[in-house]
Amino acid sequence: MAKKFSVGIDIGTYQIKVVVASDPTEVGQKSPEILGVGFSESKGLRHGYIINSSDVKRSLKLAVSQAERSAKIKIRGAYLSIGGIGVSSIISKGSIMTSKADMEITDMDVKNVMEVAESEIPQALILNKKILHSIPVAYKIDGQAIIGRPNGMHGNKLEVKVLFVVCIEQHLNDLIRAVENTGIDVLDIMASPIAGSLVTLNKNQKTAGCVLANIGSETVSIVVFENNIPISLEVFPIGGTDITNDIALGLRITLDEAEQIKLAPVEPNFSKKKLDEIISARLSDIFELIEAHLKKIGRNGLLPAGIILTGGSAGLGSIEDMAKTALKLPSRIASISFMSNAKNTQIKYSSWSVAFGLATWGLSNNDDVPEGVRIAGNKNGLWEKIKRFFQQFLP
Repeated sequence: MAKKFSVGIDIGTYQIKVVVASDPTEVGQKSPEILGVGFSESKGLRHGYIINSSDVKRSLKLAVSQAERSAKIKIRGAYLSIGGIGVSSIISKGSIMTSKADMEITDMDVKNVMEVAESEIPQALILNKKILHSIPVAYKIDGQAIIGRPNGMHGNKLEVKVLFVVCIEQHLNDLIRAVENTGIDVLDIMASPIAGSLVTLNKNQKTAGCVLANIGSETVSIVVFENNIPISLEVFPIGGTDITNDIALGLRITLDEAEQIKLAPVEPNFSKKKLDEIISARLSDIFELIEAHLKKIGRNGLLPAGIILTGGSAGLGSIEDMAKTALKLPSRIASISFMSNAKNTQIKYSSWSVAFGLATWGLSNNDDVPEGVRIAGNKNGLWEKIKRFFQQFLP
């Protein structure tokens, strides 16, 4: 029997990464097996937006061809992530009176109250945007908070608090078009921070409360979990490139030299103290933004599982200690567990978490994928709503 395999494509501003994964082959093995990977330098993007579709297409084709050779398969469909500064989240609430005479809450009631919550989103916040995921954070029945799903319970009034993850619709359509122009069908779409959480966070961390921070090239994205549910998501327009630029200016060296020193410091011909000061100053800016967001949602200093760092710049110097001090939270670098047959995976780095998370998601069966996320859709409306989400997101 042929192996079931899944493909994840992460189109980042710095690199495009493609992961081909298959179901576990060994008894007792939980994580998927990596069959192949491919990557290329991203061209034609800025802060996650496509500014030159031809350049993006060439970069994407290169990464895909590498993955196909590595995995010895032809890629015809893939799961795609979307990130960049156009991705954000909105909290909205809705309430309805239950429909049945005996006050039993039906699936239709739950569907209706979610739709009411969506209709309550202010028009100014949703203009030119598309809802990617609709995640029920909490339910109330007759004013009393409940644990779990309300379906089958009884009450007059049903209330819901929903996290809507949204993105700029034009950005979404451009990404879908870029992938489809290479002959690959987009099977489903997920916000990058949530995709990364699938392979970097465990259930205990998400239940106790934590924040996953992905420090990318031009953006820092965070997703906050509590009670095993994502309760907030945000993307900041700052990243590893800003650190590189600071090093180049501060040490009066080229950008290529600055990038090399940032990622793998060598014997310096300059003051290491000065380099550390430059990096620390920009990391402080990043952690101040994260702290401000946690204060905004009332979770600063209140996430027992702390901050988990991922992304291309997550391995910088004493970043764990800086995060711990700035946020007053436990801190660690994310790790990924996997088996690989690929000869050149380079997937030991946490910067691969989004692509690997997408491939893992594609291997999930319906029982493992929670309801709440619907497919994002393209501008022609050819995509249908689906009930597929990760089970751990259910309240």
